[in-house]
Amino acid sequence: MRFKSYVTSPALENNAFLALLVAVSLAFVWILLPFGGAVFWGTVIAIVFMPVYNRLLRRWKQRRTLAALATLLLVVLMVVLPLLLLTGTLVKEGAALYQRMQSGETNFARYFEQVIAVLPAWAHDLLEHFGLTDFKELQTRIADGIARGSQMIATHVYSMGQNALDVVIGFFVMLYLAFFLLRDGTQLSRRIRAAVPLAPEHRKHLATKFITVIRATVKGNILVAATQGALGGLAFWFFGIKGALLWAVLMAFLSLLPAIGAGLIWLPVAIYFLVTGAIWQGVALIVYGVLVIGLVDNVLRPILVGKDTQMPDYLVLISTIGGMAVFGINGFVIGPAIAAMFMAAWDLFASAREEAVEP
Repeated sequence: MRFKSYVTSPALENNAFLALLVAVSLAFVWILLPFGGAVFWGTVIAIVFMPVYNRLLRRWKQRRTLAALATLLLVVLMVVLPLLLLTGTLVKEGAALYQRMQSGETNFARYFEQVIAVLPAWAHDLLEHFGLTDFKELQTRIADGIARGSQMIATHVYSMGQNALDVVIGFFVMLYLAFFLLRDGTQLSRRIRAAVPLAPEHRKHLATKFITVIRATVKGNILVAATQGALGGLAFWFFGIKGALLWAVLMAFLSLLPAIGAGLIWLPVAIYFLVTGAIWQGVALIVYGVLVIGLVDNVLRPILVGKDTQMPDYLVLISTIGGMAVFGINGFVIGPAIAAMFMAAWDLFASAREEAVEP
């Protein structure tokens, strides 16, 4: 009798429906995994450029398809084409650097030896203890590293050539998804918020926080990285350092790490200038790096990222590094977003407990 009442009870129907909901959701995520990066960046593009779409929509009298197409065209012209041109130039710069290293024109072991020669005795003894003063061995290690790196790059390029169709399909999936998210994103976000089993005010707060963090992180980090990379590349070009564009891109990439990024490139170069007798170049590069390149990070990042996300600098740094360690390059967006949602969820929980205890 008890079993009969259970199989006809609403509880069984509810549990079965929840199990079905979880199963089909996991299956849906599973089939999206091959294009996870395309789906992620399509969603990010839609979130970041939604204000542009809304402005065009008001100007063109609610013609949603036309406004979404125009926004997508701006994305291609402002983001995609410059990235393609930069990638092509970067490949040429990398190939030129590799050739200079192969010919011996660029010899990092020799540069390292020049720095070691002017170090104090205690520092020299410390490096010798770790076996870092054997320049022939160091040169062999660098050559082996270059060989392995070039082999890895060649393998990766070959793999991309083999999977060129997948790359093209992923690119168009990203743009295709971004178009529909721009055009229908408002209605879709309403349905998603309605399906989340939380209080309406909690849903609104978390959704607003998520969108704010995504926009602030993408716009802020990319603007800071591009600015620091451009300023660093300009300094390297001024001082006659070969491959300035390559180093500029590396500085821009490392600038995604708050506080410590670009200095990993320009500071060793400045030290090399100082120990090799180019005193004014070394001093000038240090002053420029601290007061100009560093100022961009210290001023723009808190304004563009920390102010909107309301996250302290140390949390932005930790979540960015952790996100990139777990999710790769996508982590510079995912990490701070998870950290911000973590803070927002616990703030809501703490507020709810305070309201429950106060009476």
